[in-house]
Amino acid sequence: MTTREPIRILADRATAQRLLGAMNRRQLLAAIGGSAALAAFLAACGDDSSSDPEGPAGGGDNSFKLFTWAEYDDPDLLASFGNIEITIFNSNEEAIQKLVAAGGNNGFDVICPTGTYIPQLAAEGLLEELDLTRIPNFKNLDAAYVDQIWDPGNKYSVCKNWGSTGWIYDKTVVKREINSWSDFIDVAMNEAKGKTSILDTAPNLCGMYFWANGVDWNTTDEAELGACEEFLVNEFASSIKAFDSYPGINLTQGNYALSMVWNGDARQGLLSVEEAGGNPDDYVWGLGAPETELWMDTWCILKDAANQDAAYNFLDFILDVSNSATDVEFHGYNTGIQAAKDKLPADTKYFDMIYFSQDEVSRMRAGSLDNQERVVEIYNNCKAAAGA
Repeated sequence: MTTREPIRILADRATAQRLLGAMNRRQLLAAIGGSAALAAFLAACGDDSSSDPEGPAGGGDNSFKLFTWAEYDDPDLLASFGNIEITIFNSNEEAIQKLVAAGGNNGFDVICPTGTYIPQLAAEGLLEELDLTRIPNFKNLDAAYVDQIWDPGNKYSVCKNWGSTGWIYDKTVVKREINSWSDFIDVAMNEAKGKTSILDTAPNLCGMYFWANGVDWNTTDEAELGACEEFLVNEFASSIKAFDSYPGINLTQGNYALSMVWNGDARQGLLSVEEAGGNPDDYVWGLGAPETELWMDTWCILKDAANQDAAYNFLDFILDVSNSATDVEFHGYNTGIQAAKDKLPADTKYFDMIYFSQDEVSRMRAGSLDNQERVVEIYNNCKAAAGA
């Protein structure tokens, strides 16, 4: 039997601590290759400033370098594929900036951007055009999750998974119900003031304001954008404790009272409470209302990837129905493969946080990059005002 090399994770210290909190001992050892590697793992997590990962992932058709989000795939499943070296980013903007600064793929083979950023990545010449004949399991994706407006014909990407944005809060601190983004903002500025985290992305920060005020979150109207900036910078920023893209674990460890959160991360937070012997009923998850985000993350092969064969093999591997189900159970997001849903264990926890009702989907809105430059400016100004 072929011996599989363990996956290796490169991350900053803050992300490393989130990973440690999110993984139980079995998952952690699978991710870093055993207890003997733990010290080396933590030492390596002190700095992610290097823009050029050293050395090849290891040769062979099951070895490659992955540039992705934290806590985003089952480490046991990845290890069963082969030798995957993972480097983590916290936002699409950060990932693109690193690649552009490096003038190419920066040594990575596969990246997981959000779909709306595909045109920008392609325009920068950073993505390989896919040969879908090399991904036979592409056929497993449901029609709703292929041929998206930002990547017609899946020229550059295939669906990784999709989800939405809402909130999770500690009801031992927040005594009233949160039913809308207006409620979220009010609670954040009052009983959860200084105990609130916001996703570390510009569209989500501004989206919160636009959704609460009945404004299209893709607006390019300067009056609407100016009002958003005025409120976020001068009124809301002082309520923010942190900009955190993975707040689920932090909140359930008592670091926040209220968090804006993606559905899968909220689910992981609740699962971690159960694993630690706590009471998940102390926390309340809510999907954003009256409108909220609809996003799709994707698998893409970077231009001139050194391990292209392994990259194609992995994309086919991860789109296998059984492998997809295994990954869903870990990260808690719909992978766009309906058949995977039917393979999940009957006792899968928080099933309704993975697969949404038609009513819930009807209030989700896809984003665009039409107002990206202005939204990023607002985000930067708010972050500076918050000092978080």
